[in-house]
Amino acid sequence: MKPIASAENIKIHCSISGRYSFFNSPYPAHKQISGIDIYSSDNFGELMPSPVSGTVINIRKVKAPKGHGFKGAGYDIVIILESSENPSKSIKLLHVEPNVSIGDTVKAGDSIGKTLRSGYYGYATSPHVHVEIRDPSDPLRARGGYELTHTGTIGNLSKSDSLTGEVVAAIKDYTLLRLSRKNPGLVGTIGEVPGIIDGGIPYYGWLGFHTNEPTFGEFIELLGTPIGQVERRSEGVCIGRSLSYHFKVNKEPIRGLSLYLTPNNEEIIKIIHLKRGEYSFKAGDEVEIEISSV
Repeated sequence: MKPIASAENIKIHCSISGRYSFFNSPYPAHKQISGIDIYSSDNFGELMPSPVSGTVINIRKVKAPKGHGFKGAGYDIVIILESSENPSKSIKLLHVEPNVSIGDTVKAGDSIGKTLRSGYYGYATSPHVHVEIRDPSDPLRARGGYELTHTGTIGNLSKSDSLTGEVVAAIKDYTLLRLSRKNPGLVGTIGEVPGIIDGGIPYYGWLGFHTNEPTFGEFIELLGTPIGQVERRSEGVCIGRSLSYHFKVNKEPIRGLSLYLTPNNEEIIKIIHLKRGEYSFKAGDEVEIEISSV
């Protein structure tokens, strides 16, 4: 497990082989930089390692939609922990069927249960645990968490003038692609400053940009194409609204790209197709993504 974010002296971890995202969701906490999603597997029902250390103080089952275009669990589960690192704060976890009980203490990396397919997901959403750091008096709302700081390593980024990669998974819901460079995510720029683009683009209407350097430009660019206009800056991150552009894969239009960061410097992106099962890619295929302004 590797620390990748923190708030209120509480560390949030991701498995070395996993992925994580601050902005790849329409859920309000993400746009407020107070929520992070951590992905440890692409298969629902597998065990999820705890991203934090603490004692379970509440477990609540809540209603959820049945799922749009897929069969959801019909419910979701909220797990609240008292942080071991800062007992004055609570930690909110979502989307896991727990194998822990109230009173149990877990360390980062311990199993907390199996991932469930929430009806709040889109059909292409991979299994994950959602994490927020909360005040104990307000642990459950969709808003109100503490702002998170990204503590994962950005490092020296390798830029490219193309988006070509190898298919590592091709299923009905999406295609997962590994690009050839060793970066912790898809590299874009603000002005001359490189950073990692984070979010569902362009379909969520907004996106994030992680960098080690101060940025002063107005636009987030990908391969020289403006894809976002900066509206907010915080420590190590910018948030922008999406501009008008679209992607094609091997000359065919797609809905967009689902973007993450990785602890092991694998540049992994997810291709979201216009329709489920629309493409017949297979593992090992090489594909090229093109971007065009509208």
